[in-house]
This record gives sequence, C-alpha cells and structure tokens, in this order.
Amino acid sequence: MKGSIMHDESSGATQFSPEELQRYSRHLIMPEVTLDGQRRLKTARVLGIGAGGLGSPVALYLAAAGVGKIGIVDFDDVDLSNLQRQILHGTKDIGRAKLESARDRLRDINPEIEIELHNCRFSSENATELVSGYDVVVDGSDNFPTRYLSNDVCVFERKPNVYGSVFRFEGQTTVFAPHLGGPCYRCLFPEPPPPDSVPNCAQAGVLGVLPGIIGMLQAIETIKLIIGIGEPLVGRLLHFDALKVKFRELNLRRDPQCPVCGENPTILSPIDYDQFCGARVDQAVPTISVQELKGKMDAREAFELIDVREPFEYEIARIDGAKLIPLGEIGERFGELQEEQPIIVHCHSGQRSAQAVRLLRQRGFTKVYNLEGGIDAWSDQIDSSVPKY
Repeated sequence: MKGSIMHDESSGATQFSPEELQRYSRHLIMPEVTLDGQRRLKTARVLGIGAGGLGSPVALYLAAAGVGKIGIVDFDDVDLSNLQRQILHGTKDIGRAKLESARDRLRDINPEIEIELHNCRFSSENATELVSGYDVVVDGSDNFPTRYLSNDVCVFERKPNVYGSVFRFEGQTTVFAPHLGGPCYRCLFPEPPPPDSVPNCAQAGVLGVLPGIIGMLQAIETIKLIIGIGEPLVGRLLHFDALKVKFRELNLRRDPQCPVCGENPTILSPIDYDQFCGARVDQAVPTISVQELKGKMDAREAFELIDVREPFEYEIARIDGAKLIPLGEIGERFGELQEEQPIIVHCHSGQRSAQAVRLLRQRGFTKVYNLEGGIDAWSDQIDSSVPKY
C-alpha cells in the first residue's frame, strides 16, 4: 500500500518560515520527502493515546519531524518509577500531570507545532469525538480495554491505528487499517485474554529502552503514512526480541467474520470495553483497605498476611509479618494456611492477590480478603519507608 493518507489540496498552500526551512532541511533534501512531504507533515493531525513508555518517543519524534498538530490523551501524574522509560518526563516533573510535562518538553523541541492536551481517560463516551479530529491514531496504551476501544473507533472513523505493545524484553508493532486493505486488532485477537492472565509492565517489568525502540517504529510508520512513502506495516506485524536483537515479521489477514471490520459487522459503535475484557472489579472478591489492615495490626488481631508476589519482589519491598507464597504456588501450598483464621492477601497493586483470593475461596476458605491497592497503597498511605517499585 502506497500513497499518503493526507489530501493533496490540504497541503498545497502551506507556507514555511525561513526558520522552519532550516529546521527541516535534512528532510527537504531527501527526494522521498521534499517540500511536498514536509507540507503533508505540517498539515497532519496525530492523536497519541498515552504519554508513557511508548507515547514518549512517538511524541518526541513526531514533534521533531514537524507534525503540525499532536494530540495526547492521558490523565496520570509523573511517578518516579516512570522515569526508567518514559523519556518525555524528568525528575523535576515528579508529581506533575504527564500532559503538562509532555507539553513543555514538546514545545522545547519544536515551538512551531500545535499541541492539544486531552486530560481524560480514553473511553467509550469520548473516543469517537477525540479520534474524529485527527488523521492518524497512535496507540501507546498498556491495557486491553483501551486497545479494543481504539481499534474499533479507528475502524468506524476510517483512521489508521498505529499499534505497539511491550513486555519485558519483547515488543511488537503494526498498522491496523481495514480501509487501507489490512486487518484490525480484532482480526488478530478476536477475544481478550482472561482477566489477570497477562501481567502489565507494573507487574512483569519492562526493559527501559524497549518502549523506545517500539515507539520509534510507531513514529516511523506514522510519518510514512502521512507522507505516502515506503511500505507501511499494513497487514504485517513486526516482532522484536531485545535479548537476541532479532526482528521477525508475521503476515496478518483480515477475518471475514470479524465483528467490526468483517463482511457483516455486528459491532457498529463503541461498547462497554471494561465488561468485554472482564476488567471490572469482581464484587465477589471481598476487600480490605490498607487503613483497616493497619488497624488490625495495631490492635494485635489474629490473622494471616499472605504476599503472593515473586521472591525478587519480596526482596525489594515487604510488609512486616507477611508470609511469601507466590501466586503460582497457592494451589499447592494452601494447606499451610489456617482456614479458621482471617487471611489477608496482597501483591503489588491488588490484581494478582484478587486472583489468589478467588482460588482460595474455591478451596473453601471463607475468611479471605484482598488488600486494595497492594503494597503500593501501603507505601503511599501507611508506611513510606516501604520502597515503591
């Protein structure tokens, strides 16, 4: 697939200042780009979902390249643990809204472009309106509800969705664009994985430089789509293994039965993606707050505190008195627990421990509770001496 997604008439009258001509001079002397390609970049509008590990290199390089309008959707604040990979932000930005630090950094890189900030969660209620105002969407999200939502809305609005994901030492990227002849995300993943079965970066970790590599590839694909050069990754998925420094390409096909982009689509507008992905809080799992746990400790009540994280996490940080039984061992070691005594289970943020609580309840344990927010909340609200990671 060749050809720009931009309309020729929209860029023909665009003028450049002498400063801009100098700024983009290395583009202008390339016969594949020239002044015409740079005009396309200047009139382009790109929406980035997330200002994190993937969104950082995407935004930085698109701003430097001269994309005229860059929109960013994010609602989070900068945390110290972000700085290992989220290079839009610095140490001085800790506690600030990511959108604010992103805006300042991008303006420093290129004051000639427009930066539009969307301080909100990308949701079924606002996604269509957000996407409709842009030419390309770059998905830098780290959760399945957002990935399915961005995919579906891009299909409905006929906008390319430049996808990327990372996990520990591996990453992948492609361009989902049924209107350009390729498949969509649902063609590749018709159903989401079971809840809690795929850990995110906060649970599994990620090599800091890896999102940089995948994010730069997403930026390259976005620029190619805008200018209309090369062979975009439409119908091809590029997988990268950082440990082996190997790329592998997989051919993707459209699914005629796809409920969104197939021959007879059944999903014609955004749905409840939290429900679809099973991401809603399971009300059957009883919880306890970190304040309640602290109160029980202070009152010297009898209970068992079980930590279901991995041993290397336990070495980084722990709550005094917690017994380590990794989630993968719960099914074999439940005999070590006292059924008649209350059991409070915790992990890093509360997701793995919720899964452990469900497993124990299936085994007949009735006095078992999930610690809301996990050790992360304990550090934030009870004991700041417990390291965060």
